[in-house]
Amino acid sequence: MANSLSIPTRPLPYGRQHITDADIAAVTAALQSDYLTQGPIVAEFEKQFAAYVGAQYAVAVSNGTAALHLCALALDVQPGQRVITTPLTFAASANCVRYCGGEVHFADIDPATGLIDLAKVRALLETRPKGYFTGLIPVDFAGLAVDLEAARTLADEFGLWVIEDSCHSPGGFFLDSQGREQQCGNGSFADLAIFSFHPVKHIATGEGGMITTNDERLFQRLLRLRTHGITRDPADLLREADGGWYMEMQELGYNYRLADLNCALGLSQLARADQGLARRRQLAARYDDAFAQTPGVTPLAPGRPGHAYHLYVIQIADRKGLYDFLKTRQIFAQVHYIPVHRMPYYEGLGWRAGDFPEAEKYYAHCLSIPLFPTLTDEEQDYVVASINEFSTRIKN
Repeated sequence: MANSLSIPTRPLPYGRQHITDADIAAVTAALQSDYLTQGPIVAEFEKQFAAYVGAQYAVAVSNGTAALHLCALALDVQPGQRVITTPLTFAASANCVRYCGGEVHFADIDPATGLIDLAKVRALLETRPKGYFTGLIPVDFAGLAVDLEAARTLADEFGLWVIEDSCHSPGGFFLDSQGREQQCGNGSFADLAIFSFHPVKHIATGEGGMITTNDERLFQRLLRLRTHGITRDPADLLREADGGWYMEMQELGYNYRLADLNCALGLSQLARADQGLARRRQLAARYDDAFAQTPGVTPLAPGRPGHAYHLYVIQIADRKGLYDFLKTRQIFAQVHYIPVHRMPYYEGLGWRAGDFPEAEKYYAHCLSIPLFPTLTDEEQDYVVASINEFSTRIKN
């Protein structure tokens, strides 16, 4: 029982950043350097992150939402174009299409995984002529990777581009049809992939994001779009340069840059990313074992290979009751996510309750419980015991 265990000395949120002395030293060094932004640390972070996920190119940006927006811009999403994504995601996965004037359509989830159901995507595509939809944004939800090989095959059949939303899954992978590990964001199947460096993610930079791709044309356009649409590269200039100061704004871009300060922190965090991922998987395995015999508590997609475990999600009938009970124990769980189509903004576009029953059923029972690399075994035992106590009370 929870009350027989040592009570943690700190609150236990669902996620927490881990800042070390090495991180602080890296940021301090950046503060003492010649560049606080637009300096060499940015390029080094991009180079090392691309190598980490196995992609050819990476572009650091101000946050994951900016990454999604730039991807939509680089792929020329236009007003009236139609893009498919999952209702089970943070709103930004859909909003990036709306920023460009496009229409968002949803395909329901596979209840066993929480991932977009590609069979339902196919069914949706087959209701319209080819060319009606232009793109697909699958999401590696909670850290579990979408089968991008299957998504790519489907996209090619119907003429779609693919943006992989990998915010939850740096270091994650899926097994392709040949049994090979395909790293999330490696560019083998998606045109573009995006990551977030929000503090609760695997790699924290305060705020920040990254786009990866194997397409040099898209890479070059992303570099321009993140800096106001401006280029200084002599090879790309449309006019003869007036002097060494010359630059050209060639299209409407944005200030979506990430500063050297943030990238210094990202580089330091990236150096121990594998260590953090291993601990996440160890904690998830302990949860799997602990809840295997707990009545009424069902982990989402336990034991899946390649899972990066940004989140550990359980499902329980009385979700609000458990949420409130854990809060009294200083355990601050969270819900991921309210389905996007149930947000008032999207309901204003015509979506309604009942449109995607699997996502709505999942939402009614899901809860993300504490999972982060510095969570101790003793703290995790306290979380498990608290959930088991609640489950026993409900059963009795």
